Amino acid sequence: MGENIKLARLRRKFSSEQVAERANISRPTLSSIEKGAPTVSIGSYLLVLQVLGLEKDFLLLAKDDVLGRKLQDANISTNERAPKRKDKNG
Repeated sequence: MGENIKLARLRRKFSSEQVAERANISRPTLSSIEKGAPTVSIGSYLLVLQVLGLEKDFLLLAKDDVLGRKLQDANISTNERAPKRKDKNG
């Protein structure tokens, strides 16, 4: 992810100083982000993505949870009955 952020910055011809200043983070923090350091807060990643106009990409993280859906489906019991419908008249 860090390399993708760095490439996005370079494509926009932004210096690391410009991005760090606009994101209100230090240049060493931006460097850590671009190296993919796990010690940087996720908030800092989001600030940089906002500066690059990529904040909507952040919303795609874990969007299509194929494994989670399979696990959820595996726990569905087909033997349970649906609740009885209440009569409209009382």
